[in-house]
Amino acid sequence: MGIVFRLAWRNLWRNRRRTWLTAGAIAFSTTLLFAWVPIQFGTYDMMINASLKVFPGHAQIQRPGYLAKPKIQNAITDAELLTKSLRDTNQYAGISARAQSFVLLSSGSRSYGSQVVGVEPEYEGGTSTIPTLVKQGRYLSGIDAQEIVVGSALARNLKITVGDEVTLLGGSKDGSVAAAILPVVGIFKSGSNDLDRFFSEIPLRTFQEIFAMGNTAHSITVTSRNIEQQPQLLAQLARALAKRDDIVVLGWEELIPGMKEAIQVDKTGGFIFLGILIAIVVFSILNTFLVSVLERIREFGLMLALGSRPKQIAGLLMLESGLLTLLGLIIGVVIGSALVYWANAVGLVYPGMEELVEQFGLPGLSRIYPQIKLFNFLLGPVAIFVCTNLAAWIPILRIRKLEPVAAMRTI
Repeated sequence: MGIVFRLAWRNLWRNRRRTWLTAGAIAFSTTLLFAWVPIQFGTYDMMINASLKVFPGHAQIQRPGYLAKPKIQNAITDAELLTKSLRDTNQYAGISARAQSFVLLSSGSRSYGSQVVGVEPEYEGGTSTIPTLVKQGRYLSGIDAQEIVVGSALARNLKITVGDEVTLLGGSKDGSVAAAILPVVGIFKSGSNDLDRFFSEIPLRTFQEIFAMGNTAHSITVTSRNIEQQPQLLAQLARALAKRDDIVVLGWEELIPGMKEAIQVDKTGGFIFLGILIAIVVFSILNTFLVSVLERIREFGLMLALGSRPKQIAGLLMLESGLLTLLGLIIGVVIGSALVYWANAVGLVYPGMEELVEQFGLPGLSRIYPQIKLFNFLLGPVAIFVCTNLAAWIPILRIRKLEPVAAMRTI
C-alpha cells in the first residue's frame, strides 16, 4: 500500500500546473462553502431574533386552538398566577402576560380597525422592543393606567398625535359591548408595516376591565437570550407545564410560519447555489482526470501487459483523485477557518445595517455572526469530496475496456 500511495502522489506532480489549478479550484470552492454556509445560517438567526424581539417572543403559552381562532373567550384563567410562578424561577430572559382583541378605533370622523393588546408595561420590555420604539411621547406608565400607544401608520390614518383621544369599540368576553375613550400617550414605529398600521397597546388591567376579562389573559410570552437557546426554552416550559392539559407551548415556527417558509425558500436557493458550485468543481476534476487518462493510455497498456489488473489501475487512479481532492480541501478548510474565526470575532456588518438597528431598536443585532455548528462546516467539504471522487469514476471506467496491445500503440 505504501508503494501505491507514493506512486499516486508522484503521478500527481507529473504535471504540476494542472495539479495546482485543479487543487486551487477545489480550494476556492471549499473556502467559499466552508465560510458561506455558517454565515448564511447565522443570517437566519439574526433575522429570526430581529423579528421575534419586536413582539412574538421565542415561545408563547396559549389555550389549545387559540392561535388558529383567536376568540376572546379562549383565555388562560390563571394567567397572572402562572406568569408569576414562571417568573419566580429566574430561568427565562423575559416573561409577560398579554390579552388581545380586534377593535374599531375612532377619532373624529375617521375609524380604523386595530388589534389592541393588553400588556404588562413593567415586563413588556423583556419580551418586546416596542417600548423602545416609541418615537413620539412615551410608553405606557403602569399596568392599570387609562392610556394607549399606537403604531405610526395607524396614527397617521386616524390623524391623531400624542395628547389626542381615541374611542375604542369592540366585543367583551361576556358578549357585551366593550367601549372606552383613551388618551394617546405614545406613537411607535417598528419598521413592520403590519404592526405600524394595525397595532396598538394598552395596560393589561385596563384591557381586562374594558373587555370584562377578569384576571385572565390570552397568552404568556417567553423569551430566551438568543434563538439558539429555544430548544432548551421549550423543554423547560414543557417540564414546568407537564401537568397542564389546558394549555400548549408554541415555538416561533408555529407563531410566525411565514418566516419559516421564507427561510426554507432562501435555503433552497442557497443549496442550488451550492450545487452549482460543486458541479463546477466536479467538471473541473472530471476534465483533469479525463485528460490525464487519455495521456497515459500507453502507460496503462504497458501496466496491463506486465500483469496489472484493471482493478489495480482503477484503484491507483482513485487514490490520485482522492489525494488531489484532499489537497484542495485542506487548503480550502484552512483559509475558510481563518475567515470564519475572523467573522465570529468581529461580526459582519452590511452597509446601512447599524442605522436600521438604531432606528428600529434592535440592540445586539447590528452584526451577523456565523452559526458555529459541525453540520455547517462539514456540509461543503464532504459534498465536494464525495462528488469529485464519484466524477473521477467516469474516465476510470475506460480502463476496463483497454486492450494492452492496442493501448501500447496509442500515440
